[in-house]
Amino acid sequence: GMLPERRRRVIDDTTPVDWKNVEWLRRFLSERGRMLPRRMTGNSLQRQRVIAQAIKRARHMALLPFAGPEGS
Repeated sequence: GMLPERRRRVIDDTTPVDWKNVEWLRRFLSERGRMLPRRMTGNSLQRQRVIAQAIKRARHMALLPFAGPEGS
């Protein structure tokens, strides 16, 4: 594939998803603040959705940045 050699499999089914747990949520974001795809995190579809919700909420609470323009 075109992905560099950083195999970032986060797989963690045990930690309860909590939007206040910012450090933990950051593991699911790219350097640019975008959500990593499931193939990189190993999340189930259902869990990916829950995490996405948590990230959105954290963003609205200004705990996480919104994904900026691709060039920044």
